[in-house]
Amino acid sequence: MSTTGQVIRCKAAILWKPGAPFSIEEVEVAPPKAKEVRIKVVATGLCGTEMKVLGSKHLDLLYPTILGHEGAGIVESIGEGVSTVKPVIKEISVAKIDAVAPLEKVCLISCGFSTGFGAAINTAKVTPGSTCAVFGLGGVGLSVVMGCKAAGAARIIGVDVNKEKFKKAQELGATECLNPQDLKKPIQEVLFDMTDAGIDFCFEAIGNLDVLAAALASCNESYGVCVVVGVLPASVQLKISGQLFFSGRSLKGSVFG
Repeated sequence: MSTTGQVIRCKAAILWKPGAPFSIEEVEVAPPKAKEVRIKVVATGLCGTEMKVLGSKHLDLLYPTILGHEGAGIVESIGEGVSTVKPVIKEISVAKIDAVAPLEKVCLISCGFSTGFGAAINTAKVTPGSTCAVFGLGGVGLSVVMGCKAAGAARIIGVDVNKEKFKKAQELGATECLNPQDLKKPIQEVLFDMTDAGIDFCFEAIGNLDVLAAALASCNESYGVCVVVGVLPASVQLKISGQLFFSGRSLKGSVFG
């Protein structure tokens, strides 16, 4: 039975206030408006960003809210003017995939992988033969590693306090890995010593201000690029010296790659 043009009912995990547990409730979903599509979600991943929302009282959100942006499903109906997908989100937020692709795996590509891989390819525009450093080797950080490798980076240095992540990082393209807790000097000094002039492209994939400051300081003074991939706390300000930018370092943000 077609539901095109009709309000439908489904279950959703609602967050009523910061730090509260999810409440599974039935909600109504309106028909898609112009340039919107309504999707039957088949599989979804739990993004690290959402984990931060669950434990934070400082993110700028309107409550109650329904989280979720890392999913895969089937377009159920479309609004006026939609032309790139078939039968409620904006058309621009949807990407067509092969009909036989396993949705329980593809859903991860919609956020975690695209965020990291795209940060290297699209935001930083990593160049062949360059040196990269990736701070944080979780799912997003590993995707950054893959993006750097695909772009032709000659050296990819993974940085994490969990040594158990190093093997997978090296399998995916990291040429070497460092644990800052094992070093006798700050990580930025060690990276400068290893490269003589600093890193060409640094990526902060944790969401920690101290790590971001270290990543920025690790960049080459003249042309180094630092990309913020992790979700930083909204309630805390980054305090850094303006001299870090004097010779040409740059700092960029990246959302979904």
